[in-house]
Amino acid sequence: MGTRRKIVAASAAAVLAAALVVSTASSAVAAPTDCSYQLNTQQRWASSFCATGTGEHRIRVMQRHFLPEVGLIPIEGPWVPAGSTSFANISAHTTINVWVETRG
Repeated sequence: MGTRRKIVAASAAAVLAAALVVSTASSAVAAPTDCSYQLNTQQRWASSFCATGTGEHRIRVMQRHFLPEVGLIPIEGPWVPAGSTSFANISAHTTINVWVETRG
């Protein structure tokens, strides 16, 4: 086999190996799905749960302080894997938004 053919064969093998790594990585990581959250303003907590996926999620809450000059209070729980619960304590201030943030 000539030098040129060896270079072409090595290049083709490298491209195939890179494509295999990329396709394997993209299918192995999927953002969590089937997510829900709970908010309990009486006991002052919020939580999120995602049933499927391989990435992570966390609960996010936005509250408005009763003093306008203070503004918004962002609250977030820890990143946890799908199948686990992200939990955060909240304040007694007005809750204006609750959502589940995902990555993965």
